[in-house]
Amino acid sequence: MRGVSNSIDAAWRHWLASRETNPMLAYAFTIFTGAFLLFQVQPLIGKYILPWFGGGPGVWSACMLFFQLLLLGGYAYAHFIGRLPIRKQVTVHGVLLVLSLVLLPIIPSDRWRPEGGADPTLGIIQLLAMTVGLPYFVLSTTGPLMQRWFSLTHPGTSPYRLYALSNAGSLIALVSYPFIVEPAVTRVTQAHLWSVGLVIFAAGCGWCAWRLRKLSDAGVVAEEQKLEAGKVETISPFRRLLWLLLPACASASLLATTNKLCQDVAVIPFLWVLPLCLYLLTFIIAFDNPRWYLRRVFGVLMLLSGVVLMLAMLEPEVPARLRSITFIANFFAALKELSMKQETALYCSALFFSCMASHGELYRLRPSPKHLTAFFLMISAGGAVGGIFVALLAPLLFTHYYEFHLTIVAAPLIFLLAVWHDRHRYQKRVLFDFSLGTGLGLIFFTSAGLVAEIRNDLQSASHTQRNFYGALTVFDYYKEEPNHHYRLLQHGKITHGLQFTEELASKWATSYYSEKSGIGLALLHFPREQNRRVGLVGLGTGSMSVYGRPGDYLRIYEINPIVVEFATNYFTYLNDSEFNIEIALGDARLSMEKELERGDYKEESQKLDIIALDAFSSDAIPVHLLTKEAFDIYRQLLKPDGVIVVHVSNRYLDLRPVVLKLAENMGWNTVTVDDDPDEDDERMDKWWYYASTWILVSQNHALLNKRPIQNAAYDYDDAEIMKTESTRLWTDDYSALFEVIY
Repeated sequence: MRGVSNSIDAAWRHWLASRETNPMLAYAFTIFTGAFLLFQVQPLIGKYILPWFGGGPGVWSACMLFFQLLLLGGYAYAHFIGRLPIRKQVTVHGVLLVLSLVLLPIIPSDRWRPEGGADPTLGIIQLLAMTVGLPYFVLSTTGPLMQRWFSLTHPGTSPYRLYALSNAGSLIALVSYPFIVEPAVTRVTQAHLWSVGLVIFAAGCGWCAWRLRKLSDAGVVAEEQKLEAGKVETISPFRRLLWLLLPACASASLLATTNKLCQDVAVIPFLWVLPLCLYLLTFIIAFDNPRWYLRRVFGVLMLLSGVVLMLAMLEPEVPARLRSITFIANFFAALKELSMKQETALYCSALFFSCMASHGELYRLRPSPKHLTAFFLMISAGGAVGGIFVALLAPLLFTHYYEFHLTIVAAPLIFLLAVWHDRHRYQKRVLFDFSLGTGLGLIFFTSAGLVAEIRNDLQSASHTQRNFYGALTVFDYYKEEPNHHYRLLQHGKITHGLQFTEELASKWATSYYSEKSGIGLALLHFPREQNRRVGLVGLGTGSMSVYGRPGDYLRIYEINPIVVEFATNYFTYLNDSEFNIEIALGDARLSMEKELERGDYKEESQKLDIIALDAFSSDAIPVHLLTKEAFDIYRQLLKPDGVIVVHVSNRYLDLRPVVLKLAENMGWNTVTVDDDPDEDDERMDKWWYYASTWILVSQNHALLNKRPIQNAAYDYDDAEIMKTESTRLWTDDYSALFEVIY
């Protein structure tokens, strides 16, 4: 036994010795773990609450605002607790850690589900505060507090590389979630694994606190005085203002770019994570070592990327005389033909250069470790200011996403202010003045172009409105054929329907709802020709209501109140329809669940013949409407011979395997109708018909076997069949959009 005891004692002493030779190990481990958990919880909690609030970019903006505000609170806590005696610091922080562990696991309660279609920003913030508030707050204190403790135990050693390590942990968490974590485990398992990680993090904090045991408050003060002897660091108000403005602009650029990508490219979680990854990467590069940030290089790239973005947005309004110049014509032709990947790369490159310049200047303005917590407090305050502007103020101030335009101009302006603050380092004032003037000239040119783009945008739209769910615009267009005037509803760049204003043509089925589309065939050939009961998820302009007959009933589920307002006031489909129409405002699935709880569908006569899911034709994918649990709800609402018709047209995601797998799980049959008017001789010149793909899911063989439907049925090839077989069944706990990206 004595030999074993001696071996254990020797191993313990060796471990202690190794810790002393790696002074950063305890702090590096704790900071990295805390940062990883801090950013792993964001997509995790989003996976729970996104289905409740429509799954749009507004949910992400509200979440980011909450996390930035709590991060500000955590940094303020670290700043003020750092003034307490060491023993009190350890005690207070230990109590908070224990309380955060008591609140595990972080699974939101169903009682936080929203009611109706009101702006849910406040509800999201309240939900997050009650679910992850305290654990996230404790994690947010890690960076500045642990760096402060490190500077106390290792005076004279710079703690700023630990900040780069913190952002590296955050970056790894974000990248790993969509590629590794989400496809591998369910969200319940994710929540429990995250809880285990928080326990490990708490142990790391205890490890760091144990390292403070030998320090005395008097000794700390004496050591700081010794290090500061002979050094006088004056921090001017202008320098403190830059500590606020630089991160505020970077934060606003991050959220504005994310919104712009979701509006112009696609609303998929990857495009929420990618900009945030680049944002964190600039922090890592800038704070790791000063040699990585080259002011001249990143300053020029930021200015030029702003000019390119302005030209890309202004492209439709370029005068013909400029287009006649070959170089300019080729340049704008290239911009117009950008693919999804190229367009995403353009926006993300501009964001990277902007954040790199902002964070590089921020690192140049860093103070001594004595002012470390105050410095990080200002950084987090700047991040919160940027988040508040984009998430709360911009939707109230602007009818479109014009905050993106502002950040294109504001970022280089604040960069030049930072350069001006540093002007005493430049010996060649003539070169400095020329560079500053050139930068201001480019900013003025960019500003003028963006103002012109905004003015032209406002002039071409007849009605525009914006809320939590996005910006919607009604455009009035004039064509000689077939009729003079028609109106089109657009959300970002996605068309949600069009209607001619001439009386006869106004009753035509247009866009995705032609007579040969999947929904058109289902409505025209459903065996019951009278008193049909139809449910529609996603209103748009109300185009589908042209198929109504006397005695028919249509219940429409729409989450965005502006869509209802526009469809009612600027289009006549609903008013002219022979359907008896009711509109349920709010998330479709939540509304359906409440109706089932009330017993609205107890009687067979109350159930629906057709449920049309038209919430997937744009790029915003409300995943919770395509899960096993959601289809179980649809089945309860349908009559035995009813049919679910799913609109799966999408530029970037192939949702067909998902729907086919759901139908297979239910034991129902499917027919896929891939309607392309360009391949139909009778409709090639009818531009108001759009290509569409609908999938009919039903046990009603009489309907699915009707000749018009069978003639339109799409035949899957072997590769598509194999893809469907390999696709996992989507549930509320599991879904992975990366598996269905084209």
